[in-house]
Amino acid sequence: MTVLVKVWDLPTRVFHWALAATVIGAVGCAWADVMIWHVRLGFLALALLVFRLVWGVVGGRWSRFASFVYAPGTLLRYLRGQSLPGEQVDVGHTPTGALSVFGLLAILLAQVGTGLVADDEIAFIGPLNRFVATDLAHSATSWHKTWGQWIIVAMVLLHIAAIAWYRVKKRVDLVRPMLDGDKPLPPGTPASADGRNQRLLALGLLLASAMLAGWVWGLGG
Repeated sequence: MTVLVKVWDLPTRVFHWALAATVIGAVGCAWADVMIWHVRLGFLALALLVFRLVWGVVGGRWSRFASFVYAPGTLLRYLRGQSLPGEQVDVGHTPTGALSVFGLLAILLAQVGTGLVADDEIAFIGPLNRFVATDLAHSATSWHKTWGQWIIVAMVLLHIAAIAWYRVKKRVDLVRPMLDGDKPLPPGTPASADGRNQRLLALGLLLASAMLAGWVWGLGG
């Protein structure tokens, strides 16, 4: 027997789809050499990532990093199909899904960070470029335009492949819960808070994150 449980709060769902669209748009603009929009989307990504870092501490139960930081033993049991009932590894992010989430956040933060100090010597100088050594700026620019970009593309494709694998092989739909927030789970599974106060808090944090991104933009003069 299962019941629908609110796992993904609205702010987390909005963040997920907004970040996906932003990353796809930023990569597409880079390939199309539409740099002004690539830069704008980069700063939007910065605001979204800052928001998610804070929301990972104060957000809904299953959106908090604490809910999907798994011990190595838990990961190994999950890979062997021997998870303990109390570990609740299939409620929010699974142990392997958690690795994907943290990996994506890390590479996106690195990509945004290198963009902030980059200098392509043609049309763009990052707002923090003047605060770093020239050699570091050149290395950051090279990473941003090569390895960083392709690692993100690879991780996004891997993410999509994992969703498809879960749908086909395990008959688990990972997309719908990220649209409406609900998952069929055993009765008594704790739900994430997703009321008006929670959403107002998220809106305030998002506005503060946008202001921070705007302030960083302004550092470029």
